[in-house]
Amino acid sequence: MEGTDDESSRPAPRVLSMVAHVLERLVSRNELVAAAAEYRPAAGRGLEGFCGSRAPSIGIGSYLERIHRLAGCSPSCFVVGFAFIDRAAHRRPGSMVASLNVHRLILTSVLVASKVLDDTHQNNAFYARVGGVSNLELNRLELELLFLLDFEVTLSLRTFESYCLHLEKETMMCDGGAAHMKIERPIIPADGSRQLHRSADNIQKIGTSLPTTATPA
Repeated sequence: MEGTDDESSRPAPRVLSMVAHVLERLVSRNELVAAAAEYRPAAGRGLEGFCGSRAPSIGIGSYLERIHRLAGCSPSCFVVGFAFIDRAAHRRPGSMVASLNVHRLILTSVLVASKVLDDTHQNNAFYARVGGVSNLELNRLELELLFLLDFEVTLSLRTFESYCLHLEKETMMCDGGAAHMKIERPIIPADGSRQLHRSADNIQKIGTSLPTTATPA
């Protein structure tokens, strides 16, 4: 269900601007390195499957805000989505997060994170419409990401906290020490669970029963 007027009038979660800032810097740095080194993508499975023919006109920050506003996923999904992108990039060092793939990486990572974290979440077809790709393509991208991550889609609370601190630190360095910029943390389960996930059953469903009909991009 798309966001209501009340939801659209609320300020965007701080995590969106933090993730946008870090990814924008990463993309800028990677493209400078690629240009200087005449970078060519490595063969094999990597991030090239997420590349479009040209970079979308919408900025990273606006794209994140659009996903949050329309899909209604929790702020934690953007931290976990960022973690997925970071893990995928480190597992395939021959690939780079760049302007041609960052939007699809964001969309797919937040989609998977919402399935892991949120009690209710939108389906692939909805995310495809929000993200400007076809349902068929997003189904493929979801499986691509899951294989890149070796289907390791849960984060410990300690790892989640470390990513929050990393995003906050990077933002403070850019903003001259704006200590008030803190990510909204999830409520820790009363049972003291050390894993940040909704249920193992839900994880098993990811990518196993995907619709195959495509919707217009």
